[in-house]
Amino acid sequence: MSTMALSLFLGIIFLTLAITYLSSKRTKNASDFYTAGGGLTAWQNGLAVAGDFMSAASFLGITGAIALIGFDGFYMSIGNLVAFLFLLYLVSEPLRNLGKYTMADMITARFNSKKVRGVAALNTLVISIFYMIAQLVGAGGLIKLLLGIDYAWSVLLVGVLMTIYVIFGGMTATSWVQITKAVLLLVGSFILTFIVFAKFNFSVISMFEHVKSVTPLGDEFLNPGNKYKDGLDMISFNMALVLGAAGLPHLLVRFFTVKDAATARKSVVYSTWFIGAFFIMTIFLGFGAAAFVGFDNIVAANPAGNMAAPLLALTVGGEILFAFVSAVAFATILAVVSGLVLTSASAFAHDIYGEIIKGGNVTEKQQVLVARISSIGVAVISILLALFAQKLNVAFLSVLALGIAASANLPVILCTIYWKRFNATGAIMGMLFGLLSSVTLVLLSPNVWNPTPGAAIFTGDPIFPMLNPTIYTVPLGFLGAYLGTVLSKEKANAESFAEVLFKSNTGYGISSAKDH
Repeated sequence: MSTMALSLFLGIIFLTLAITYLSSKRTKNASDFYTAGGGLTAWQNGLAVAGDFMSAASFLGITGAIALIGFDGFYMSIGNLVAFLFLLYLVSEPLRNLGKYTMADMITARFNSKKVRGVAALNTLVISIFYMIAQLVGAGGLIKLLLGIDYAWSVLLVGVLMTIYVIFGGMTATSWVQITKAVLLLVGSFILTFIVFAKFNFSVISMFEHVKSVTPLGDEFLNPGNKYKDGLDMISFNMALVLGAAGLPHLLVRFFTVKDAATARKSVVYSTWFIGAFFIMTIFLGFGAAAFVGFDNIVAANPAGNMAAPLLALTVGGEILFAFVSAVAFATILAVVSGLVLTSASAFAHDIYGEIIKGGNVTEKQQVLVARISSIGVAVISILLALFAQKLNVAFLSVLALGIAASANLPVILCTIYWKRFNATGAIMGMLFGLLSSVTLVLLSPNVWNPTPGAAIFTGDPIFPMLNPTIYTVPLGFLGAYLGTVLSKEKANAESFAEVLFKSNTGYGISSAKDH
């Protein structure tokens, strides 16, 4: 075990715990716990949003995917960036104007229905847990590589820490941990990118020519089709990336941490710049890993390529840079999983317990207590599931979560804001169609089933042939919303739609997270 590595890991842990301690003193009510009191500025929330999205799946998974499969790994970078344009123009402002603490608040602003709120909360829980598995798998592999701790104990360590952040610090702690790690991650990625680019004499052409000769794929490394042989599968994959961010609950709740819709919109602009810069750098990191670490060494450390970035740091920068990059990746994982746990706990405590079970007759103190207890349950479930997904690439795991979010949440969000005839039955059917079809097809796909023992969770032939089902499940989400609306006898409330449309565009009557 490296003394330098251990020191940096402990430093990251103590820094984040200090942030949590300071934040706990400012977390006095439900608004503080769920949304940091709506007190973040545009650039702060922009960094926090970027921090949420620049996850272990991005830093570890995309770097590894580009190093191993070339051009197809690049799809992850560009798709994630385009997603934020979609988020900026269609979702961020209306969501901030209509919501309060959770995504379910936004939908029930139009449909005052416990059933709608319950299904929305269920979606949040499922999507957050899927996304959390990707982060925990990355954490387990990273700590095992760096500190020699067993994978299961590594996952457990991260699970305990993320639960502490949420229980004591709430959204304030989670946000500032995100901001801190976003800065560290951008700095670490820039240092690595600069070193790699310098080794190619700052020539992009030289870099591209070199990587073609050092990987088993040869010239095909720079061509599409190394991972996705079927064009339909590739389109489906990109749909998940572009549309999924607009349905990810832990990203959507970030728009409630600012004072108004204008600030929410500005925060997306900031985050787009931060994320754009980061994803450009992942190309250099992936190519650098392919060129200087080598295919065999990457696969030997982790078959899915999740350790490519730390190994690149070790190869080009020695033990100090290796320890720094690994510690930053660890901070990245801690921050993202904390946000996911908080989002899941909020969905249960605010939506299921506070609004459905108690019918809104619950004190803020009781609600926060339930959120803290439920965060423990969410952490336990995620840890157990992560133990079975050790050999899967974390980037592909996160894309599956994006696909579920795009199918189960996005159709209903858009219909709630823009479709006059839409009703509560349509909202329920849209969410269930998207959720159930996504989860079912993922469970039947090659991500879960593979004839080669050890290549996936289960050994056997997949029933559904595609790696990503989003091309089918997003239309199914819209179809469910349409059929539920037109086939039900329930009539849409024209006044409710007019009010939602007016508020979503103007923010009238909404001043802050504390009183809206």
